[in-house]
Amino acid sequence: MKFEQFIVKAKVSAYASGGEGDEGILTDGCKEITFQEGNFKYRDRYFGWNPFVGEEVVWQDDKVIWAMNYYGLVFNEIVPASQVYQFLQRAMNQVTEDRPFRGPRYLKEGDFEYRDESQGTFERFTGIERICYQGQDIYRLDYHGGTVKSK
Repeated sequence: MKFEQFIVKAKVSAYASGGEGDEGILTDGCKEITFQEGNFKYRDRYFGWNPFVGEEVVWQDDKVIWAMNYYGLVFNEIVPASQVYQFLQRAMNQVTEDRPFRGPRYLKEGDFEYRDESQGTFERFTGIERICYQGQDIYRLDYHGGTVKSK
């Protein structure tokens, strides 16, 4: 299995499938979602709910090979944050191998619109994810990351 195939499967199997409430809670209050297949392991750890901060890490053969940090929040609660996060999960289900960071470049469902703008490849990238409701910005997530090499 290639890295890109694994990370897509991991993301869809992790937050996109279960999201808030389907994770383990560690003693420090951190929430954790993990996925493993073959010689790859994925872990998403985050603190908070709104706003929240987190990190995704991928190991291959027990060596860290990739990581991504993120910070997000619903800053305009014209709809409950829980509805925003439910829409976000649906967008995250559409992550692709060519952009294995967040969701698709664009998704519209009813009054919700999702946009993801990124630069770079899985080796080194930055991006901003946004959600609008009835044309108003209500959510933003900033992220960055890339490959990691051990000494």
